[in-house]
Amino acid sequence: MELDFTSRGDFYKQYGPWAVIAGGSEGVGASFARKIAAHGIRPFLVARKPEPLVQLSREITAASQVEVRAAPLDLTVEGDIQELKSLTDGLEVGLFIYNAGLEGGHGLFVERPLEAAMRIIRLNVVGPAMLCHHFGAKMRERGRGGIILVGSLGGCAGSANIAAYAASKAFEQILGEGLWYELKPFGVDVLSYVIGNTKTPAIARHGTRLEESGYFIMEPDDVAQEGLDHIKDGPTWFPGETNRAFAQALCTPDRKAATELMSQATTSVKPLH
Repeated sequence: MELDFTSRGDFYKQYGPWAVIAGGSEGVGASFARKIAAHGIRPFLVARKPEPLVQLSREITAASQVEVRAAPLDLTVEGDIQELKSLTDGLEVGLFIYNAGLEGGHGLFVERPLEAAMRIIRLNVVGPAMLCHHFGAKMRERGRGGIILVGSLGGCAGSANIAAYAASKAFEQILGEGLWYELKPFGVDVLSYVIGNTKTPAIARHGTRLEESGYFIMEPDDVAQEGLDHIKDGPTWFPGETNRAFAQALCTPDRKAATELMSQATTSVKPLH
């Protein structure tokens, strides 16, 4: 099959020819990959499980006629992060999306193993710090590019039952905001993309009753499209009007009220097991 590597507009010129998508095998990450490939940009997909990566790679190649590369890597492991750097060293990466996630993690901080919290911290703090430093430096040299750090509304306030996760997502958001200011003079767009409840396969596998919670839920395709539509509207964007209203209530100097509001939400959404 002959693949089409031609430019498809301004999006390609700013963010092509390669996009690295961490957490790119399903859900929001897969939606990002499909939409980016439609612009002629070649996705480099990263996730832990090889089977979904292979399936999505074939689907994107058939639909968009672009080359797709993939690597089954665990971004909680520093050696795998270094391997990702090596695998992409010969590629001109114009867009980096960090959407990596872990399933589970619901429970009181002091009752769960410390390693559970440390794994979340390695994924949401160490991983984005190392990879933004690596890809961001190269983008700055070229004078173009983009970074999207997919955060969570849970990172906007202290959250019961997901304390370490919420703290790590707060780091991710603030990192993105700082990079937005540092890199914008060099033509690089950075967006802290703070999403809310989304109907992903990971949520379904975990058995969380989102539909019974009464909270606003978005589809992965809608989340990905809004992120790409607003990549130049940093430093931070919250997709969905309902999520933006909730975020406004959380971003208050009254941290007691914000923590109580968020903790009520994270306590009311119960897993099935």
